[in-house]
Amino acid sequence: MSRELGYLRICAAVPVLRVADIDLNVGNIIDAMTKARNEGVQALIFPEMAITGYTIGDLVQHQALLSKAQQGLRRILEASTGNPMLVIIGIPLEVEQKIFNCAVALNSGHLLGVIPKTLLPSYREFYEDRWFTSSIDASSDTIELIGERVPFSADILFGLQGLPFALIGVEICEDMWMPLSPHEYQALAGATVLVNLSASNEVLGKADWRRIMVSSESGRCIAAYCYTSSGGGESSNDAVYSGHILITENGTTLRESDRMSSGLKFVISDIDLERLAHDRRVFATFHESSSQRKNFRIVETEVGDPIPGRLWRTLDPHPFVPAEPKGREQRCREIFSMQVSALAGKLSGAKKSNLVLGVSGGLDSTLALLVAVKTMDFLGLSRKSVHAFSLPGFGTTRRTRLNAARLCKALGVCFEQVSITRTCSSHLRDIGHSGKQDIVFENVQARYRTGFLFNKANESGGIVLGTGDLTEIALGWSTFSGDHISHYNVNASVPKTLVRFLVRWVADEELADSPAQKALDDILKTPISPELLRPDGDEITQKSEEVIGPVELADFYLYLFIRFGTRPGKILYLANEVRKQGLFDSQYTLDDLHRWLVSFVERFFANQFKRTCLPEGPKIGSVSLSPRGDWRMPSDAEAILFLEDLEEMFRKLQAYM
Repeated sequence: MSRELGYLRICAAVPVLRVADIDLNVGNIIDAMTKARNEGVQALIFPEMAITGYTIGDLVQHQALLSKAQQGLRRILEASTGNPMLVIIGIPLEVEQKIFNCAVALNSGHLLGVIPKTLLPSYREFYEDRWFTSSIDASSDTIELIGERVPFSADILFGLQGLPFALIGVEICEDMWMPLSPHEYQALAGATVLVNLSASNEVLGKADWRRIMVSSESGRCIAAYCYTSSGGGESSNDAVYSGHILITENGTTLRESDRMSSGLKFVISDIDLERLAHDRRVFATFHESSSQRKNFRIVETEVGDPIPGRLWRTLDPHPFVPAEPKGREQRCREIFSMQVSALAGKLSGAKKSNLVLGVSGGLDSTLALLVAVKTMDFLGLSRKSVHAFSLPGFGTTRRTRLNAARLCKALGVCFEQVSITRTCSSHLRDIGHSGKQDIVFENVQARYRTGFLFNKANESGGIVLGTGDLTEIALGWSTFSGDHISHYNVNASVPKTLVRFLVRWVADEELADSPAQKALDDILKTPISPELLRPDGDEITQKSEEVIGPVELADFYLYLFIRFGTRPGKILYLANEVRKQGLFDSQYTLDDLHRWLVSFVERFFANQFKRTCLPEGPKIGSVSLSPRGDWRMPSDAEAILFLEDLEEMFRKLQAYM
């Protein structure tokens, strides 16, 4: 399954170490290899000088230690026989009567290549040029090592057969910290996974610096970066080593170890190679740096496939909403400020001072109203410049009508309620419609409301503010030339799951203990509905999530499909993993996930014609469907191959159950 889904299972390990005790170190390394093999690891990374210890000082110049190190490497090589796993380990090697600080790559009893360190720190507590020679000064590009002729240089990348996007670049410690680091050239040459064998000591603040460095470098290179550093077994004569491990992917930290802890440190993560390949395709400027590209030798090797089961990767069930309350509050404040700033700019540019919008007592129009009010405050204009209209139709309930009125009154905007039932009934008669509750019955109301608002905007010299959110835009849950049209839409790139959190944030932070907060509390509890079908008494009968699916699923699917170009089959696999971990807000079966994903794909393709003529609106997050900016797609594109991919995965997941 790993190969099919495009994941690489990588592990960084820091075994228990004693300086110059090579037999003990090698034994612990082999134990870590066994553990990695049992977890289905495909690439295993050890620290710099892991076989001998980094802090051996002048002992590295002794033949006894150098010979013993090679004997230890032979033991490790023999232990790897029959185990198709790429292992990269640090060791000092004598080459050309010089000593090189090296990373050795091996697999299944064979040596693949040796990468000598390029940049040698010789400042403060470091003085590596006392012992080691830089890769720049090596004369040979192959060496004899343990009876094999092996590539030797910093120009080696390792390709993994069966994983087309897996190309691994290796550097050692200081190589990462300096400008024009080896990993930058490796990434430009196609490496998607960068590994660093390090012996970075600890000083106050260095761990934070390291996190920032590793994360930012993975983002700059659109790559995964696996960093593993020497641990507490190193000499503490003049420094402290913590065994810090970081695995990042395109700017995001996937896994991190504890520091200053005893015992084996062992961190596994599944790298999404397809995501990295997608972003390198999309961000074309990445390849425009190819003039700086160097030539690399690629050594191909084969790795196993992880056993089916756990995915070593944190899955976010609500990718548009920060999981941490503190982060969520900061995100909401930033988004709301962006919406206000964008709307203020639009009004100023259009030389308008009035806003017209429809308020339904639902989430989307509520958020648009809150943004409109804040914008007027920002511009120093009266809130009476916001003209809010409640336009109750056949399906409007007393609850939503009263909530809209209470909120507008509490916010101090101009508010008017105009029933549209008489006009819509007349129009239905004019077109010879029987009055049955069909698509015509629904759309007559939506289109009349839009026309009413545009006419009111003409009357006041203002602009019509749209309210539809990103989720509805993706699914086409709007009436063409009805509520999908406006002069400007501040919610255009805000998904439904985030709309809810934004309204909640405004209620609690901006409007706490006010009449407006009470109205917002009830709006947040109201079922999502366009209210275009007649209610049952005063109960909403038309519930959006019963038609288009749960919005948390729609947003999960949307984020993966647009942001990373994820195949529908893989989306289903990931959704099922989230389901099994109980991370969604509601309980779903695999059949539920499949049914709503089929619906998502079909709706997304069928409704591109609505997105082609969307009104303007600010891009807020990394996912946007603006036809002028982020998403260009023909309206008559077929969804067949996407649905086929989905069905194939669905059958496989059913077989696993």
